[in-house]
This record gives sequence, structure tokens and C-alpha cells, in this order.
Amino acid sequence: MTWIFLTIFAAFMQSWRNALQSNMSLHVSVAGVTLARFIVASPIAGLYLIILYQYKSAAFPDFNLIFIGYIIGASIIQIIATGLMVKLFKMNNFAVGAGLAKSEALMAAILGLLFFGSALSLLGWLGVFLGAIAVLLLSGITNVKHFKLSTALVGLACGTAFALSSSWIREASLSSGLAFPYSAAWVLLLIISLQTIMLCVYIAYREPRTFSNMWQHKGITSAVSVCSCLGSIGWFSAMSLQHVAYVKTLGQIEVFFTMLISILWLKQPLKRQDSAGLILIAIAAVLVMLPSY
Repeated sequence: MTWIFLTIFAAFMQSWRNALQSNMSLHVSVAGVTLARFIVASPIAGLYLIILYQYKSAAFPDFNLIFIGYIIGASIIQIIATGLMVKLFKMNNFAVGAGLAKSEALMAAILGLLFFGSALSLLGWLGVFLGAIAVLLLSGITNVKHFKLSTALVGLACGTAFALSSSWIREASLSSGLAFPYSAAWVLLLIISLQTIMLCVYIAYREPRTFSNMWQHKGITSAVSVCSCLGSIGWFSAMSLQHVAYVKTLGQIEVFFTMLISILWLKQPLKRQDSAGLILIAIAAVLVMLPSY
């Protein structure tokens, strides 16, 4: 049952991270907003790992080629996925693109079945499909007038990239030779550290002024990084315990948190289509949680 609580926590933190990143994208480049997700996260991830070892000692991971390969692959593809998500923030049809970006759960189920030998139960598949329909309803993609092919393609590519990175993160945890939660904590620290180094090198070479822009907005940069790291602790831990498709389907309750913020603070009314989408997400969440009982 632990994966359920970890996923709910991760979804809550991600809803705040996405809101902060959307605001930050108005002032900082795509690469800068992507780096903001990791820049302060490495020390937090390191502190989390130290606390785990202080609480109870454990071995170090088995740094075999398979483990290292998954770490490098997940690091690169997650940067690409995050960059695509930030690009969606800058597009006019963001809702449609973001809805397709949430196809991550469905893509993770398909990738898991084809390449990672992960099979879902019948109820699990039903939950994943209902979740996919729900996010499309909430994105407004059912309104053909709002559909734009370029945005849809970016959103679908984003969802596929996130699904692949999540699958590789899970495989890295499983191949580390460590038990939970040490496996997830090591994968988190290594991936975030590698991503930080790669993005810093890229920005220093291609757009050095981005560092000064990030410093000018250091408050929101730090907030994005903290929310991202706490969310990643939840995601990485949950995915080391449960199939990625189940975790990401349950994680779609992030939409509920986002809409709750919109209703309570922005005073925006809930549409009938939104209500239907939320009901489907609730049903999908129940279906993917059932195998845990």
C-alpha cells in the first residue's frame, strides 16, 4: 500500500511544480526552466540519502553496466520530456497538448508490455484507458475547433518521453541490487546530479545569460526545484514498488489538485466536462489500486 501514499504525495507536489514552472516560463528560457527543476534538488536528494543511511545502514548499489545505462538513458530522456512540457507552456493550445502529455500512463503500459515484460491485470488496463480518456476530456481535446496538430504532436511526444524515462527509472531501481527505499534514493540522486551537470554545461555553452535570468528569479527557481525534488522522491519510490502504468494512472489525481487550486483560489467554476473527467480519474484510480488489496 506504500506506493499509493507516495504517488498521491508526488502528484500533489507536481501540481505545484507545474504551476510554478508555467509562471517561470514567462521570464526564463526552456532550458532554464528545465534546469530549475534540478538545480537545488541534488543537495536535497543527497541529504535524503544520508538520512536513510543514518537511520539504517545498507550496502551501496551495484554499479553494473545495465544500471549505469538506465541512469544515463533516463536522465537524457527526462530532460527532453521536461523541455517538451515547458514548450507546451508557451503554446496557445496548452490544454490540448498537456492533455496528450498525460498519455504517459497509457504509453508506459504499452512500453512495459512490449519491452520490459510487465503485464497489467484486466482491471489495470481498464483503469489506464479510463484515465487516458479522462485527461483528454479535461484537456478540451473533444472540441475539434481547439485542436492543433503541432501542439498534439508535441504533447504526445512529451507523454511518450516521460513514459520511457519512468520505465527506465524503475528498471534502474530493480537492477541496483538494493532494497526499497535505498534503491529509489540512489537512482534519484544519480539522475538528478547527472541532469544538473548536463544542463549546466549546455546552458554555459549555448545561452550563458540564462544563469543571470534564473538568479533574478531565484525565489521561484528554488521553489520549483524543492517541489520537483519532493515530488521525485515520491515518484521514484512508488515506481520502485509498483508498475509505472499503475503509478502514473493513480498520479493523474494531480489534475484534481490543480483544479482544486483553480476553484478555491482563482474562483474559476467547474465545467460539466471537467466533472466527467474527474469522475473517470477517480474510477481509474480505484481500478489500479485494487490489485494492491
